[in-house]
Amino acid sequence: MSRLSDSGFEEELQISPVKAWHECDYEESCFIIQRHNELQFIAQNCLAHQPQITAEARSKLVSWLIAVHRQLKLSFESCCLAVNIMDRFLITTSVAADCFQLLGVTSLLIATKQVEVYSPRITQLLSLCCNSFSREQLCNLECLVLLRLNFRLAAPTLAFFLDYFTSRLTGRQSGGAISDTGAWQEHRAVEINWKWLACKVCELSLADYTFNKYMPSVIVQCALKLAKDLLKTHSVQSTEHNTGSLKTSESFCAEEYPPLTCENQVLFQQCTDDLKLLLSLNQDAVQDLVRL
Repeated sequence: MSRLSDSGFEEELQISPVKAWHECDYEESCFIIQRHNELQFIAQNCLAHQPQITAEARSKLVSWLIAVHRQLKLSFESCCLAVNIMDRFLITTSVAADCFQLLGVTSLLIATKQVEVYSPRITQLLSLCCNSFSREQLCNLECLVLLRLNFRLAAPTLAFFLDYFTSRLTGRQSGGAISDTGAWQEHRAVEINWKWLACKVCELSLADYTFNKYMPSVIVQCALKLAKDLLKTHSVQSTEHNTGSLKTSESFCAEEYPPLTCENQVLFQQCTDDLKLLLSLNQDAVQDLVRL
């Protein structure tokens, strides 16, 4: 089989493409391919050979990139892909501390070119760095990043798996029609809140270097489970003050989801424990999200 190494999306596919398209829909076919490619794009121990870049510095930069992607109204996919590009480049090349922010915005520019319809202007990105870098520096670094990564940009991300799992799980739950319009609206509101909370958990993990050792699909499944548990706990506490008003919410949270697809249950439990610790360190932000 030929290797398509320009993007890395199709290479070394162990299943027959004909079989995949015949037996699966488009979304599931993409999921199968991305699950197969996860290990090839994971950036584990990306700071191991970085003398000037620490886990704390990475956390600050990723948190800044998350804020930037919101300000520019970019997709979460662009943000996740930018972090993956940055981390994989750090494996290949030592970066000076004073150039680390430039690497962050350069990775974001490359990611938006891959994902968005319109990418931000270079002048706009440089202004966010207080014009500390020149256009030439950014363009030169962009070329270097692409060369070091061999133009392999189609990395599986948290955003991809979050969209896939939530669409599948909420779709199956909505299969049983809810006759009452008010109950359906409340059920839908809880679904949206559940996905939103899971997304925020994924954002927190994106900025924490601890989670670079986990595959994105594992992190997302753990985040969805924790979000469900948080909503369930909040619903139970709320019914103590307002009985009957959150029956739909309780039903949604207590309902059994289809089994998650993590093969290594030990790894799944370890990731869940790490996420719980991360949430405990950011308890105020999480509680505000649950109350929404």
